[in-house]
Amino acid sequence: MLIVLHFVMGVLLIFSFLGYMQFVRKALSLRWEFIPVFVFSSIACLVFLSGLAGQLFTGSLVILIAGLLLYGGMLFLRLRRGASLRMSFSIFQFSFLAGTFVFLLVLFQNQLTHYDNFSHWAIVLKQMLSTDAFPTPDSNLIDFKNYPLGTSSFIYYVCRFMGHSQSVMLLAQGLLIFSCFYAMFGIVSEKKRFLLYAFLGLGLSTLSFFNLTIRITNLLVDFLLPIYALAILAVIYQYRNEIKKACIVVLPLAGLLNIIKSTGIIFAAIGLIFLVYTWLKHKQKFEWKTALAVVGTICGALIPYFGWSWRMATVFQGIDNKFDVATSGIQAGKTPEQMQEILWTFLKASTDLTTRPVIGIVIFQLIAIAASVFAIVVLKKKWNLWKALIALDVVLLLYYAGILALYLFSMPLDEAIVLAGFERYASSIVVLFAGGLVLCAAIDLERSFHYRIGEVPDYQSFKTVETKGHYQKGIIGCIAVAATILLSEYNGIVSIAQSYDTTLPYKIHAVTGDRWYPGGQEDNNRYLFYASDRDQQVTNYYMQYVGKYFLYAPHVDGIVLFYEDNMDNLLSGYDYLVVVETDLNAKWLLKKHYGIDMQEGIYKITRSGEQIVLTLTKV
Repeated sequence: MLIVLHFVMGVLLIFSFLGYMQFVRKALSLRWEFIPVFVFSSIACLVFLSGLAGQLFTGSLVILIAGLLLYGGMLFLRLRRGASLRMSFSIFQFSFLAGTFVFLLVLFQNQLTHYDNFSHWAIVLKQMLSTDAFPTPDSNLIDFKNYPLGTSSFIYYVCRFMGHSQSVMLLAQGLLIFSCFYAMFGIVSEKKRFLLYAFLGLGLSTLSFFNLTIRITNLLVDFLLPIYALAILAVIYQYRNEIKKACIVVLPLAGLLNIIKSTGIIFAAIGLIFLVYTWLKHKQKFEWKTALAVVGTICGALIPYFGWSWRMATVFQGIDNKFDVATSGIQAGKTPEQMQEILWTFLKASTDLTTRPVIGIVIFQLIAIAASVFAIVVLKKKWNLWKALIALDVVLLLYYAGILALYLFSMPLDEAIVLAGFERYASSIVVLFAGGLVLCAAIDLERSFHYRIGEVPDYQSFKTVETKGHYQKGIIGCIAVAATILLSEYNGIVSIAQSYDTTLPYKIHAVTGDRWYPGGQEDNNRYLFYASDRDQQVTNYYMQYVGKYFLYAPHVDGIVLFYEDNMDNLLSGYDYLVVVETDLNAKWLLKKHYGIDMQEGIYKITRSGEQIVLTLTKV
């Protein structure tokens, strides 16, 4: 029955999305490429603001109903006019939608495995779905309470009506990811030039190469940051002569980007600076309305950010948070020698040619330089790619300087000394760097055709027959390489799904189940997990975080070995022993002292006089 209800609500959710998209198309006359990301981002911001106001579920319900009313109203008007329901897709739209459907389908078959899902992103979402509210200082399950809840708000909205399984969580985030990629294709003006779409498909598919450390089979947001910024750049360029329309679209995108992660404001600033630059470059004469639109967009995009800052300053007043310079001190307790060690380690990692970020920077630098020279020498064209390269290099250097400052002055020493999260941080900016060059190259390529679309009949749109042959071969080559890259990404995601039953989350879920309690009441029992320390899964606290998520219990500890002299004293401090993995030594000790045949499961710990008793329970 619950499955049927979630299916029906999922259908209603889709119609609600369609209602908003049709309304936006009619009211704002936006290109279809920008509509999904505009709608999704607007909904995410509204849900987020509802959460700040303490009306998370009510706001979400209103948004769902409003979308359904819009869809019903648009359908009624269409039928009243006697218009038939027609759906037509270009070759590009059909190809993109088909590819997106395939990836979303395989995402729907995946479960969460990455460490940070359980240390923050998934557990905070689980609490939001359990309580229909943002976390509070009393939320013992959440360690990093200062992480913004931008994407979590959108995922909450989808999961609230479609079900709270991990696959639905991944599907919801997948909608944001693919809507951003769809928006990037909106940078193409000449829609009949399929080579431009093929070229963009090739260039943007390579971005997955820099996301292999986290892929899209998790709720981490490091990949969302740069692709949201790229979507903003595409919107601004396409509406460079309609700045007010660009401002309307950019407002929710930049607003959401500011609250995706604390570093999101950096990526939002890149897009907003480009908005100001484009406005100043293309304005014919000064208009107060346009100036107010630009200023209003910048201020409006900061409302969610300041709303979250206000919540941190009031609701969470006096609570220490991760990477908080004010509480950790300007050097986070680091000595000059330690800071020098961090600096040299950082420089070494930043220039290591065996790492993906550095490989990406070098390869795209060389390709951009070679393409610029080719355009001047062979094509006799003045491309802007070299200008984009310089601008993106400046952004790259400033971003790396910011990462270094994070390690030196904010991050705790034990994490800073090993550059914790460096590859993820670096991959984010490399995706922006590479994606920005691809978008600029596509624009330059579009401007390089001998004839513009509409200047001559379609059959005469090439300078020579030989030029047409090169065009066709270019399409085939780009599609072939892009398909190969995407197939590799698809196989990687499928492989992750197929290997889930070998992962620690699978083993823990098999023992504990996935517990959801009415009203979000936390399980305050004390649990002791037992497993091997393979891949440091216990010492790095991975098992404990996974256990907290599935049990919805804040008091979870882990152990990899029993000491015979201390077993009674150890177990007496807990309510349950959770055996995830067994070994011969532990089996022998539990049999000797407690008379049980140790197996995977949950054991209730009780005391009978001076004797500890372990009783196997069911999930």
